[in-house]
Amino acid sequence: MIPRRRFLMGSLASVTFAAPAGFIRGAPISFSADPFTLGVASGCPRPDRVILWTRLAPQPLDSGGMGDAPVDVEWQVADDEAFSRIASSGVVRTTAELAHSVHAEATGLRPDRVYWYRFRAGPALSPVGRTRTAPAESARPFRFAFASCQQYEQGYFAAYRDMAARDLDLVVHLGDYIYEKSWGSHHVRQHGVGIPTTLEEFRNRYALYKSDPDLQAAHAAFPWLSVWDDHEVMDDYANDRSYTVRDTARFLKIRAAAYQAYYEHMPLPPTARPRGVDATIYEHYRFGDMLDVLLLDDRQYRSASACVGNGRPTWVTDCAGRTDETRTMLGQTQEQWLDARLRESRGRWTIVAQQTLMAQDKREGDDGAHFWMDGWDGYPNARRRLLDSLAAHRRNPIVIGGDRHAFFAADLKHDFARPDGPTIATEFVGTSITSDGPSESSVRKALAENPHLVYARGDRRGYATVELDARHCTVGFEALDDVRDARSAVRRLTTFVVEDGAPGAKAA
Repeated sequence: MIPRRRFLMGSLASVTFAAPAGFIRGAPISFSADPFTLGVASGCPRPDRVILWTRLAPQPLDSGGMGDAPVDVEWQVADDEAFSRIASSGVVRTTAELAHSVHAEATGLRPDRVYWYRFRAGPALSPVGRTRTAPAESARPFRFAFASCQQYEQGYFAAYRDMAARDLDLVVHLGDYIYEKSWGSHHVRQHGVGIPTTLEEFRNRYALYKSDPDLQAAHAAFPWLSVWDDHEVMDDYANDRSYTVRDTARFLKIRAAAYQAYYEHMPLPPTARPRGVDATIYEHYRFGDMLDVLLLDDRQYRSASACVGNGRPTWVTDCAGRTDETRTMLGQTQEQWLDARLRESRGRWTIVAQQTLMAQDKREGDDGAHFWMDGWDGYPNARRRLLDSLAAHRRNPIVIGGDRHAFFAADLKHDFARPDGPTIATEFVGTSITSDGPSESSVRKALAENPHLVYARGDRRGYATVELDARHCTVGFEALDDVRDARSAVRRLTTFVVEDGAPGAKAA
């Protein structure tokens, strides 16, 4: 195993314009500049395969600068950093239709192995990435990080610099990879343009975010699993509805462009490629006998927001519509899929990876109880059905989320009005990578009025780490000293432990 920091320095070095050993030089092609400006990535690891990603973009903020002609891109996966032992290789024809992006499925790999990969287009050689296949039957300890909410203007991606230097098996991103709009104050950098609504504009927004070297380093260091939330499309949208764009046909056209741009810029399998206005990104991943990861999509299929009419789904007074049994966050098909996957899962730990805080966050006001209608509190019976599935099928369910721009640890219960009732699952929510957090008074109110919330803190940016073994799930909340410092240190705020067979978050 090579030292982590030496790998990162080598992998993100300047592109070499020469054909390396093992690559066969193809038809002549030239580029106006380095075509690998957006780095490399891997994702969706299985025991025998992994998805490899890059995008040719010599002019990344100007629609890529590739023109309309297709370009063949060669890829290699090697057992060693020097690429002396090639384990898998192939050629992908990139096209303008998918922004000259590559989604190569490297197969024939061995389980639970570290591999190195790279790409070549004409004379240009990409940076080297490092990936790892999933264990097949192993019950070894497993480490991963999860992150969300990275508004480009509100801070630097120093959290990813810290993450990339760690010894991890996987990164899970829970949404808001880009932000469509500018908001907040004290910006350290700028989007430079307005809200994207077309495919070209979304492509340029992804290119801006993915040009960040710290984000590139984290992608190059580990395989990723990822799902979207709302800001990849439009703030607080629900299925085919947006409080910002009321015309459904126009909004679905924007959603289709956003979904395609997301696919083009993430290491996703061909099954996730959008079909018109729809795309299937929920999926089940197994990592040996230690864990199963269930990625959920709580945006694309959800019922319209309750209690707000056509307005923004924010904190509002309760209404009868909120508790309608037919309301759903996941859609009936995904709910049934989740129940079946939970029944079939064999790992000691089950990670339910979704976008937001699942625990109830009820706020009392002068006019009665208030709930945040964009989250699970707006869909309480859908939450109950999910928790029923967890209780029926899994021994060690851990729910992870993002979206709230704050750290939370919570005990998930059938009846949140009974603090002494049984805990069904344990929940951990990571803060944002950069996005501004809630006020201190809001966090204090959440803790005071919701005893099942074990911990909450919203004044720090960062991410969370998880280490799983046969006896414990250990979760660390990793926080930046200063999100506006590109070289900020990261320190652990607190650590929680969940014991095998005993749901509930306990301070370590």
